Amino acid sequence: MIESYKGVSPSIDSTAFIAKNAVINGDVTIEAEASIWFHTVIRGDIAPTKIGKRTNVQDLSMLHQSPNMPLILEDDVTVGHQVTLHSAIIRHHALIGMGSIILDGAEIGEHAFIGAGSLVPPGKKIPPKTLAMGRPAKVVRELTDDDFQEMERIRKSYVEKGQYYLKEQSVHSNK
Repeated sequence: MIESYKGVSPSIDSTAFIAKNAVINGDVTIEAEASIWFHTVIRGDIAPTKIGKRTNVQDLSMLHQSPNMPLILEDDVTVGHQVTLHSAIIRHHALIGMGSIILDGAEIGEHAFIGAGSLVPPGKKIPPKTLAMGRPAKVVRELTDDDFQEMERIRKSYVEKGQYYLKEQSVHSNK
């Protein structure tokens, strides 16, 4: 379901896949080849949310904001299942592991990996190319070439799946 809020409607690129049961409202921008998966909620009713190119937000995730604090996901970000993102900045090529919570003012660096089930507290900065995990999240090591390859494999698979589902939606809606 895609809805406006106080006269502001989401802006969604025609190449983005949006699952039919996702809920997106208000000041939300979703760029090319992004994918928003099943039962995800993106509320843009307090501040803007921007989702970059080829970014995927997986099933059951919740994206929201605090006043005057946008939520920004740059290009090529992977957001795992059941993640909560609230007024944070997620830099290019970062991966947020399933079940994680990223809170107001946190910033996840480029190519950083947040381990599953982690809590990144308000204002915490996770450096680029590191693995952080725990509650609260702490950097545990620098990422390896194998880590980067796996992150890229996951991201590419979601771009491909999203484009497949988008094409299938189009075929079924034309019948």
